[in-house]
Amino acid sequence: MVGGQPLWLWAIAAILLSWILLTSVHRIGPQERGILTRFGSYVGTMKPGINLSFPAPIDSVEKLDVEEIRTIDIGGSGDSERLILTGDQNIVDLAYSVRWNIRDPELFQFALAEPETTISEVSESAMRAVISSVTLDQAMGAQRGQIEQEVASMMQAILDNYKSGIRVQGIAIKQADPPAKTIEAFKDVSAAQQEAQSSVNRANAYAQQVTARAQGEAAAFDKVYAQYRLAPEVTRKRMYYDTMEAVLSKTDKIVVEANNVTTYLPLPELGKRARPATGTEVVR
Repeated sequence: MVGGQPLWLWAIAAILLSWILLTSVHRIGPQERGILTRFGSYVGTMKPGINLSFPAPIDSVEKLDVEEIRTIDIGGSGDSERLILTGDQNIVDLAYSVRWNIRDPELFQFALAEPETTISEVSESAMRAVISSVTLDQAMGAQRGQIEQEVASMMQAILDNYKSGIRVQGIAIKQADPPAKTIEAFKDVSAAQQEAQSSVNRANAYAQQVTARAQGEAAAFDKVYAQYRLAPEVTRKRMYYDTMEAVLSKTDKIVVEANNVTTYLPLPELGKRARPATGTEVVR
């Protein structure tokens, strides 16, 4: 007995008081929102801070983290359900991830029975629609960033139409390859394309060199022609002398004076007379 009352009554009162306090006072974190329902019907959304409600089972509160970025991985590893047909009638083995968070806690809590399953199916539908409009080469890298943006935008539009309360943060394509059975053939094609491009680059570089050399020779000829127009005779002789100097500088020569008198003793040439001389020219 306590205060004239049985001890078990005080125990029951303490349990009830504790139950009321524990189920009526709710602390909502900065990144959370509390979905308040009364007898199963939505009443309101609790914001960060200390919030009060009727004790359970009258009211119940479910906390949702609205800022947590969740990730769903889809496809990859030869999953036949993720083989997607491209716009040029090829097949690409695609693996990607979807990043999302909760935008509207009320809609998220009550609009979708299985949010992750819905997001996965919507992303697959959007990805197939976008991939069907591009070629295999574009899907494998050339337009990967654009594909990710288009898929995210299409997903957001579909989920908004469902009133899902979900915000799509982004799509990240992690793998975009041909099917495993054909990947070796695609590697050979890719190597051949790279070799062809290298050959084209080498040809372009050689063409640029030849063009630059021809342009330089043309500019030099224009300069010579301008001088020739001013003094034709002098320029003609100068060109003749320059040409003869260039030709004769590469050959052995013996200079013979009039009356068969040499002005020097050509010792190097005497040693060559013992064997047949090639390219020897006599200048008189």
